[in-house]
Amino acid sequence: MNILDKINEKQINKNVPEFRVGDTVRVDVKIIEGKRERIQAFEGVVVGRRGSSVSETFTVRKNSSGIGVERTFPINSPKLAAITVVRKGKVRRAKLNFLKEKVGGYRIKERTKR
Repeated sequence: MNILDKINEKQINKNVPEFRVGDTVRVDVKIIEGKRERIQAFEGVVVGRRGSSVSETFTVRKNSSGIGVERTFPINSPKLAAITVVRKGKVRRAKLNFLKEKVGGYRIKERTKR
């Protein structure tokens, strides 16, 4: 095993649930304000995933007061307190960039087990 592979293996977060593009997730982020630390939730639809291993990231999009907000999170970041899958969505795209142009609401069908 390569030295870099050993270092990367230590950095990988093992507590990440399985989620895909189209799922609605709630990401709890640790926010440091001065000496205090608090957890802030960011809930939205996973628009895309990219990268692999340590450098994997995912983008979450939500509507806040009628304005679309996107935020990209590294999966293995120590700033992430938890990732919770709220709803599993059924989509046929790897990236949901078309949601940026949607003015009104959008509906993603729910994925069911078969």
